[in-house]
Amino acid sequence: MEQPPAPTDPLVSLVPESAASRRVPWGIVLAAGFATVFAILLWLGHELNEGDGAAFDRAVMLAMRVPGHPDVPFGPAWLPSAVRDVTALGSSTVLGFVVLATALFLWLRGRGRTALLVLASTSLGAVAVTIVKALVGRSRPDLIDRLMQESSNSFPSGHAASSAIVYLTLATLLFPVVREPRMRAFVIGVALVLVGAIGISRVYLGVHWPSDVIAGWAFGSFWALLWWRIELRLMRRA
Repeated sequence: MEQPPAPTDPLVSLVPESAASRRVPWGIVLAAGFATVFAILLWLGHELNEGDGAAFDRAVMLAMRVPGHPDVPFGPAWLPSAVRDVTALGSSTVLGFVVLATALFLWLRGRGRTALLVLASTSLGAVAVTIVKALVGRSRPDLIDRLMQESSNSFPSGHAASSAIVYLTLATLLFPVVREPRMRAFVIGVALVLVGAIGISRVYLGVHWPSDVIAGWAFGSFWALLWWRIELRLMRRA
């Protein structure tokens, strides 16, 4: 005798299968992502403070000076001034102006949620970098003469991290407008070149170890991707 089908919960049968896949606790996942990045950054900073990577840092910094003259930067006489102009593009003043102008533009265009996300991602990213700097306490390079003065701790590079957060976030904000893959690649490429130039300028000026800049790039890029993921989730819900 054929058995009758097992009774099913009417509430479960009314829930589409796709809805079950949306029950992933994305808030917990993102919080875990932030905590993991923060912990890795702290661990890396303490390892560098103990001398790991010293040979790499020294080799790269000395390559940017005239051999035998650590006080003379490599290149033509106009290059140090040009590099200072490039590094200013990653300063808190310039980035703050760019972020505020972008947030105001988005708000005026009726995209208040995106404007708040831009402000939150950049502000919290700057706070995270400041906390890591204080906890790691790595000193500024003393291997070569510095071409500008800095007083804060060295790891990670705030210019490298903040420029990656801001410029990569702004590049992804153009995706809804720029649909062609080739143009999207161009926008991301320009942002990456700008972020890369700012980071290299910090090493050339002698105010950061190369490992400081690499850590700043990695943190800023991952931070921007996490917040881009948040924006995508909110857009899908809307």
